[in-house]
Amino acid sequence: MTIGNLEPKAQKTKSRRNKALSDEKAPLLPKAHEADSSGFDEFNGASFSGAVFNLSTTVIGAGIMGLPACVKKLGMVPGLLAIALIALLTEKSIGFMIRISREGNLSSYANLVGDTFGKFGKALVQICVVINNIGMLIIYMIIIGDVISGTSSGGVHHSGLLEEWFGVHWWTGRSFVLLVITLFVFAPLSCFKRIDSLRYTSALSFGLAVVFLVIAVGISVFKIAIGGIGMPRLFPIITDVSSVFELFTVTPVVVTAYLCHFNVHPIDNELEDSSQIHGVVRASLALCASVYLLTSFFGFLLFGEGTLDDVLANFDTDLGIPFGSVLNDAVRATYAAHLVLVFPVVFYAVRINLDGLLFPSSRPLVLDNVRFAIISMGLIVFSFWGANFIPSIWDIFQFTGATAAACLAFIFPAAMILKDRYNIATRRDKILSVIMIVLAVFANVVAIYSDAYALIKSSLSSMEWIS
Repeated sequence: MTIGNLEPKAQKTKSRRNKALSDEKAPLLPKAHEADSSGFDEFNGASFSGAVFNLSTTVIGAGIMGLPACVKKLGMVPGLLAIALIALLTEKSIGFMIRISREGNLSSYANLVGDTFGKFGKALVQICVVINNIGMLIIYMIIIGDVISGTSSGGVHHSGLLEEWFGVHWWTGRSFVLLVITLFVFAPLSCFKRIDSLRYTSALSFGLAVVFLVIAVGISVFKIAIGGIGMPRLFPIITDVSSVFELFTVTPVVVTAYLCHFNVHPIDNELEDSSQIHGVVRASLALCASVYLLTSFFGFLLFGEGTLDDVLANFDTDLGIPFGSVLNDAVRATYAAHLVLVFPVVFYAVRINLDGLLFPSSRPLVLDNVRFAIISMGLIVFSFWGANFIPSIWDIFQFTGATAAACLAFIFPAAMILKDRYNIATRRDKILSVIMIVLAVFANVVAIYSDAYALIKSSLSSMEWIS
């Protein structure tokens, strides 16, 4: 490539970044900000590997632990195919976003949708991100508290790591442990104004997810060698219409597991070479899909029909192998540490979008330290409160996955392609967009109906038992 070919591209990238700072409160800093305006050292752009780790960490959160249960519900073959299919659809939907963003010179998801559907569309995206991400932050805190301090469910107490190691003390209690983690881990990591600043913690977080996978695979291989694992069920069990509807309840979990769209623009904006974003997305989704497929396969293979909705709970039982308790502790500890490091990456997006809702006309958030601190502290305090006073939000998690996550992952990108403001969509793009919307709406409506029906049926059964 000649120097002459490079110059226009450099000008275009610079123009996009300048617009991001002047027209919106985008979650980025310019590559070289004056010290008197931002107080930061010169930033020369994020690396490809740093961007891959940040996006991968956005993807791999609490959803990974629900995927083996999805395979249990669908059967091994349809379950693994569904996980792979959602990965492909996610790559396509993000590709739609990037193409439209390039044409419109747009550098945030909210402004992207707002450019097509106006202020209402922009606000709707911001609301979806806030609802989805706050729910995820609370879920992370709840899981971390369960793993470290223990939890009680159905009259049965599951001991946490600290209880097992040191016994029951005031300092092993859930509230105190979460307070310490919030003050000394969450708060400092949430203060970074550039998402690229989290690249090392993101790399460590992804590494911890791989450690969990390696342990699970190792246990499965050992139990296969000693004949302790039978043939897994390959297809779903269908007995009536309600059992068919129940299969769709996996949709919110799988969709949420791949949701990372809200952090694509921030990562793109900070890349040293913005043309690498397509490679970043593909590499991240390939890594995450591989981890998801292996975790789902070996998780269901290991626990079979006893696979719980949160497979992490299966590692609270006797594995029937040497050093089983040590491996149980290792799995739970690495996953808790993984979620601790995922927290600031998800927090990053919710802070920016909440600021956009509350202060739509103010200057960029990264340039206003007071507003940045107030919003950050408010979100951290609210997440801490939710984790301590909401006993279980898995039903809410499924609801947000069937609404906010589905809109962010598929409905919004597909709707923008169908409207095709810049005349860039092909016929194939529009057909795929229609398929995305139909699948997302149908599957998630059925999932909500099935969950609501099961909840009502359970409530009625409890009332009959009491009477």
